[in-house]
Amino acid sequence: MNQFLYKNKTLNLFKTWLLFAGFLGFVIAFGFAFAQIYQNSSILYFAVILSVGTALFSYWFSDKMVLAMVKAKPVSKDSAPELYDLVSDLAKEANLPLPKIYIVEENAPNAFATGRNPKHAVVAVTTGILRKLNKDELRGVLAHELSHVANRDMLVGTVAVILVGFISIASDFFMRSMLWGGMRRDSRNQGGTNIIFLIIGVILAMLAPLAATLMRLAISRKRELLADSSGALLTRKPENLASALIKISSDSTPMLRANNANSHLWFDDPFDNKPRTPFLHKLFMSHPPTEERVKNLRGLKI
Repeated sequence: MNQFLYKNKTLNLFKTWLLFAGFLGFVIAFGFAFAQIYQNSSILYFAVILSVGTALFSYWFSDKMVLAMVKAKPVSKDSAPELYDLVSDLAKEANLPLPKIYIVEENAPNAFATGRNPKHAVVAVTTGILRKLNKDELRGVLAHELSHVANRDMLVGTVAVILVGFISIASDFFMRSMLWGGMRRDSRNQGGTNIIFLIIGVILAMLAPLAATLMRLAISRKRELLADSSGALLTRKPENLASALIKISSDSTPMLRANNANSHLWFDDPFDNKPRTPFLHKLFMSHPPTEERVKNLRGLKI
């Protein structure tokens, strides 16, 4: 997508894929220790197949599930001409197919994009954001959401889900086998090496799901920053997106249809107003802090 050429895109992509490399290395280390303890890799294959199948189902039908979850309603050029024209113009500038456009009956200002690829993309906005933002700010938010489509963030997110699912299933199976004595006793008594692998396996089984989730959230935050930069450079006016971020993040209206399953999709974290300590808040956020996003936008050289 040649409209999205900018200096920091390569750096952002590098950081994201570096996280993926670390993620994969973590999976390999966990799987290696697990296989050494059991001397049998068939259970790992089953865990991989199950997690991949679940993630692919979610990837293929994600748009339908999310739209039903938030009770979004489709709009046309006749029912929402200004919104339709904004999305249509941006899609043309970004060299993307026109996505389906939906409106969510929510007073809180927010938006999201979903869909397995640009040909099956969906952009949805709340009624609150249409009232809260001016046309330029709304254009900036829509450019951000189209950037998610262009950058294939659904694919990136699905890969992350596959890895988290694999680790969680394997970890759960390992801990259950320990509780019920399912591990081969002879493997426990074959020397110090197996004892070491056993200790490593227990530590990984306890910490792996948390570590995997934190890495997935880190990847999500990187993709949000990338979409901010891409969207700002698509409109050539990063200040409009920065202004929209400030307005939306300062709005305390609760989102009725947001939940943990779809919170990462929204333009702004729908749970951002909940009281949390600064460190944990940032560690477990699917979005970067608003201050960081605004600073990055205002630092762009266009």
